[in-house]
This record gives sequence, C-alpha cells and structure tokens, in this order.
Amino acid sequence: MQPVDFTTLNAVCWELRTAWLPARLEQVYQRDRFTLCLALRTIQKRGWLTISWHPQAARLHMGDPPPRSPDTFTFSQQVRHQVGNLALVAIEPVAPWERALDLQFARRPGDPVLWHLYVEVMGRYSNAILANKENQIVTAAHQVSSNQSSVRPIQTGQPYELPPSLTDATPTLEESQDRWRERISLVPGELRLDLIKNYRGLSSALVRSMVQAAGLDPNQSSKNLSESDWQRLFERWQTWLKTLENRQFQPGWTDSGYTVMGWSMTKPASSVQEVIQVYYRDQLNEQDFKQLHHQIAQKLNSVLGKLYQKADTFSGRLDQSDQADRSREQADLLMANLQAWEPGMKAIALADFSTGQPVTISLDPEKNAVVNAQSLYKKHQKLKRTRAAIEPLLAEVQSEINYLEQVEAALAQFDNYQTPEDLDALEEIRDELVQQRYLEGSEYQKPPTKDDEASQPYKFTSPNGFELLVGRNNRQNDLLTFRTANEYDLWFHTQEIPGSHVLLRLEPGAIADEKDLQFAANAAAYHSRARQSEQVPVTYTEPKNVYKPKGAKPGTVIYKQERIIWGKPGEFSISPENNN
Repeated sequence: MQPVDFTTLNAVCWELRTAWLPARLEQVYQRDRFTLCLALRTIQKRGWLTISWHPQAARLHMGDPPPRSPDTFTFSQQVRHQVGNLALVAIEPVAPWERALDLQFARRPGDPVLWHLYVEVMGRYSNAILANKENQIVTAAHQVSSNQSSVRPIQTGQPYELPPSLTDATPTLEESQDRWRERISLVPGELRLDLIKNYRGLSSALVRSMVQAAGLDPNQSSKNLSESDWQRLFERWQTWLKTLENRQFQPGWTDSGYTVMGWSMTKPASSVQEVIQVYYRDQLNEQDFKQLHHQIAQKLNSVLGKLYQKADTFSGRLDQSDQADRSREQADLLMANLQAWEPGMKAIALADFSTGQPVTISLDPEKNAVVNAQSLYKKHQKLKRTRAAIEPLLAEVQSEINYLEQVEAALAQFDNYQTPEDLDALEEIRDELVQQRYLEGSEYQKPPTKDDEASQPYKFTSPNGFELLVGRNNRQNDLLTFRTANEYDLWFHTQEIPGSHVLLRLEPGAIADEKDLQFAANAAAYHSRARQSEQVPVTYTEPKNVYKPKGAKPGTVIYKQERIIWGKPGEFSISPENNN
C-alpha cells in the first residue's frame, strides 16, 4: 500500500487551507480504532475531515460522512468534549520536512489558540494527540509508555514533544547540481535508494516516478548514469521542489497507485482529497474483504462438511430400514412353513409367496422356528421406528444444507473486491450468518442495516431495455422477491440449484420476448452454483406465485406455475452498472 509521503501531505494541506479554513467543528465521530472524523462547516459548505493513524494507511483528507452506528471510543469523546464547537483556524507543520501537522482550534478566527490536535502521519508510528494551549497532552489515540519507547513516550499529562529530528540532508532549490550529484553518487548503488537515503522528504513511490519521468530505471546503478541522464534527473528534482514551493500539484491515478506530481499519471483526478479518499478506502476495503471472505468460506466449508457427513449417516440408516418389509415377509414365510423347520438349522430355503423363487432365511440354530419368526417381526418393527425417527432428522439436515449451499453460491459471486458495494454485500452475508448462529456475534456488534445504507443488487439491462435485478445475498433476494417485485415482473431462479433471485422488471402492458427471457435465464444461471455448466435449467414465474414458508431461513422460497427455460451462463458477459 502506497503511504502518504511528505509531498502528498503538503498537497492535502494546501487544499484544506484553501477550501476549509476557518471552519466550525460541529461533530466528532470515531468510526474505528484508527480513524477520527471531524464535521467542519464553513460559510459555504459542510464536510467531514478524516484523520487516520492506521499503521499502513495513515492520512488526512476530506471524505464521506461516517456511518450512523454509535461511537463508543474514549478518544473521540475526549476530543468532542474539549474542542467541540470551536473553530479550526490553522493547519501547520510541527517542523520543516516532518509528516506531522498541528490542527489549531480557537473560539473564533483571530483569537488565541486554545487546543492543538497533532496528527502524525509516520507509518506504524502514526498517532493523533490532543494538547492544550500549554502544549500538555490531554489524550492520545495511541499512548506510548516509557517501557515501549525511551526515546519519545506519549502519555497524558506530559508535554508534547516533537518527533525525533531527521538527520538526512534537506532538499533546497539553491543546491547546485554538482553538489546534489556528489551527494547522491558518493556511495554508488541503486539510484532510487541513493536518493532516498541521502535526502529527507522522499518516498519510494515519489522517487520511482521521478526517476521514470527522467527516462531512467530506478534500479540501475547511479555510477552508470551519463551526463545527460544526470541533467534530466536534476530537472525532475527541481520540478519537484518548485511544485512544493508553488503548490501546483497535479493529482491523478497511476498503474500502481496515485500521484500528486502528474508523473506516470494514467487518469487525472479533480482533487488531492478525492485521490486520497478513494485510494485508501479501496485499499482498506480490499483488505477487509479478503479477510472476511476467507473467514466466511472457511466456516461454510467446516459446517457443510459436518452436515454432509451427518446426512450420509442418516441416509445409511434409512437404507438399512428399507429391509423392514423384507424381515416381515421372511417372518410370514417362516410361520407358513413351520413343518419345514428342523432342529439345529442355521438357514432355511423357502419358496416366495408371489414369485415362487427360493428365499434363504438365516436362523438361530438354538431357537425354534416360531422364536426365529418372532425375532424377524421384532426387527421389522425396530426398522420401521428407525425410519420414522430418521426421516425428519434427515429432512432437517438437508434443509440446512440447502440454505448453506445458497449462502455459498452467493459468496462465490464475490471473486474480487471492485467497489464498496462488494464489501457491504459481504458484510450482510456475515451478519446473516451471525443471526443464524453460524458465526459468533460478539465481535460483530453492529446495529441493523437501514435500507438507505444497505447494499444494492446488481443491475443489468436486457436486449429490449428492461431492467434486470440480481440479488447478491439472501437479504437482497428476499427484498427483490417480496418487496421490490410487482405484478408485471417476472421472477427467475435456477431449478433446484442454489443461486440468486433474478427479477425482470416490466412496465404495465409490456411483454418480454424470447431474447429478454433468455438474457434473464443466462443471468440466473451465471449467478448460481452451476456457473461452470454449459446449460442450466431455470424456472420463471410471476412474483405472486413465489412464497416463503413459515419459519424458513433467509432466501428460501417455494413457487408454483413455473415454466422452464435453459440458461447458458457462458453467454452472460455483461458487467453490472455502477451502483455507487
């Protein structure tokens, strides 16, 4: 993950100072253990300032409003109590070339500063620290004891101290090319490393883009550079320093991340705030997505494995109970042929009542024919009782298997993280499994999702322009089938195969032709457990013919008056519309 370097932080602060100072602090909300959100209001607008001390994604930028769930963090409560309703009047660096900022708060612009919120964007040492006007620490997002760090402890009641000063040389526009070259090439090595270790304020991403913009290889040795190479690189170096001085940043996207210098840019962005917000939101979401996807998949595999084993056991016992009628028939045959029995017999062959074919009956030689027949009658009754007891248990296990296979089919649709909607839909699957008690809920305490905050189904357009909705999880499936659907729509689902509920939206009087029906069937087949098949049977009917059995699990339905169409998942290749 690309860290926020000195150049990026300068670009962010320049935009913040230009557009958001001064501003009234109206709300303070901590969305997780690494992220604080401040609601700022200026004369023209209102927005949320995101401050993060995440060890991999420490940053500062204007961003989206936080969720509406309760804030239970102590740090945000203390910040809210001390600086709530004050004015943010300045954002200043704590020292030259440091990635640490001083957010200053006063009663109103022009008044003395009352509070300092220090934001240190320094990788795994990042922090947010609140200090009063005497610069005494009142609270910190991450307190550091003297046992943890003898160099710079951070404790409540202690004075705020600056981070240890950097020892590398300071880049300046006044430095000559000869002196700059001499410093870099003093100990020849990889060009990018020679730059980073000799000057402060540089990051790997910045140096790589700078060297590539000069037409050089970042990994080549500095001793192999020609005079023209040094000249082009120095020109880029000067461009960087002039950009910092003039604040003429060019934010945009690169193949591997983002830039604020315009180098290696593949797509421009409207602002640095947009770049930082989108990049780190997606990077962190992708991390959460992969972790959650793996956790849910593991749990489903574990539970389904046990259920399959249980179902096999029950099925085996039912197979044994199929011999119940055979035991009764043998007992009847033996009682009808008592005269054929002789003492000490271990088996007897008798003609079957209906076919006349010989039937061999095993006997206990120590018992007479009547007692052996009674034993067979008892075995018949025991096997009948076994079937009566096992059948409902097997049905219950099979119902649970069907439900979890439906969840597994929904999970299989999430191959990779692409948009925030993917993480939202995956979290809803997790919440459902918590509600169904397949996952422990203690670490997922979260208020119920409101409709306006919930994830949305996939949206497609059929050949004749009709909207097609595809559920991404059981919550969406139930919503599509029982709340969204109207009497004119058509409902699709793979026949006896776990998959998404698909809804073809039709206007009053509109009729879907064969192309629309096939398109919907292909979508249903693609978003099912049979995605890899060539053809999949898909049922479709009017939504009024679809019912949820009483007490059924999410996503479980029964239907009637269905018609069959063969879906071809391989022919469904249209990407969903952007739902953001």
